[in-house]
Amino acid sequence: MSKKVVLGFSGGLDTTYCVKYLSEDKGYEVHSIIVNTGGFSEEELKQIEAHAYKLGVKSHTTIDAVKGYYDRIIKYLVYGNVLKNNTYPLSVSAERLSQALHIAEHAQKMKADAVAHGSTGAGNDQVRFDMIFHIMIPGVEIITPIRDMKLSREEEIAYLKGKGVEMNFEKAMYSINKGLWGTSVGGKETLSSRGMLPEAAWPTPVTKTGSEEVKLGFEKGELKTVNDQRFGHPAEAIQYLQSLAGPYGLGRDIHVGDTIIGIKGRVGFEAAAPMVILKAHHALEKHVLTKWQLQWKDQLAQFYGNWLHEGQILDPVMRDIEAFLFNSQQNVTGDVFVQLFPYRFQVIGIESKYDLMNSRFGKYGEMNSGFTGDDVRGFSKIFGNQTGIWTAVNKE
Repeated sequence: MSKKVVLGFSGGLDTTYCVKYLSEDKGYEVHSIIVNTGGFSEEELKQIEAHAYKLGVKSHTTIDAVKGYYDRIIKYLVYGNVLKNNTYPLSVSAERLSQALHIAEHAQKMKADAVAHGSTGAGNDQVRFDMIFHIMIPGVEIITPIRDMKLSREEEIAYLKGKGVEMNFEKAMYSINKGLWGTSVGGKETLSSRGMLPEAAWPTPVTKTGSEEVKLGFEKGELKTVNDQRFGHPAEAIQYLQSLAGPYGLGRDIHVGDTIIGIKGRVGFEAAAPMVILKAHHALEKHVLTKWQLQWKDQLAQFYGNWLHEGQILDPVMRDIEAFLFNSQQNVTGDVFVQLFPYRFQVIGIESKYDLMNSRFGKYGEMNSGFTGDDVRGFSKIFGNQTGIWTAVNKE
């Protein structure tokens, strides 16, 4: 009887290779699973399922994880305004953890002998998947053909052509991972320290010209309305904003950072909605939170983002930080106005009943209403008192 392996399957080059290799070369009974974290339409999911069965899988399962992905991970990235190295919204980092958790649960349900993924040996995903599997399904064998055989994309393509597999191999020259919180794009241009992806490599073509204003409505830190249109779940609001902002070519960049395994890496990404949301949310927070709320949020959110990036979603300290981030959002309610242009956007301003920039207490640089000049004279003397003492003593 063939051993049973559960394979995380996206329908791309790497996981297509894994199906053929595991089933035909190694004799496994392959059960594929795709965890949709927001990057696939219903039609695409049907095509991926058909592709899996054509390749020879025993069963194929589709998991709709979009709302759960938001509830468990993305909302805390918004609360924390998390950008890795001030650049990258953790598009793939976050979704891989959601996918790994669901794959592990499916392997348990299937009573699988092994679990497999298509990660290479040079990136972060291998650690994220392996670590989640070790914690959730200890003892289940982890199989990683691409990593173990150090396969190049060209070698995979040659192998699959030899097996008679038909797919868009030209498109497969770029590694594209789509999700609710952005899309990563890897190709020959990102393998060195210099180079930009060509226009054709970006999944969303630029079709909009001119500009338009969008109104983002936040309630306790979560995006609930876009242009006064209310959505049942924030994930739906994100997807709608993506449909408005994506065609402007917003959120495109190349991120270079430190991988979990210690090497530097570059990856292209497009994340129109995430970048607009994060900047809009941060702008609103700067109006409604105090100085020290903002400072401690920044410190904790930076750690949270880095630890999440490195796959440590199950560490209990993450629940502690999430509790802080959640509590910090109680007054983060209001509208943010953003102007969209081709390849750029600008936050115009906010409106909130919790706005601390309130003319009743003074107008910055013009008029003070809540204190007098004498108050400031005394405050300035006391506020600098310790440094004044230090300076006087050290002059002596």
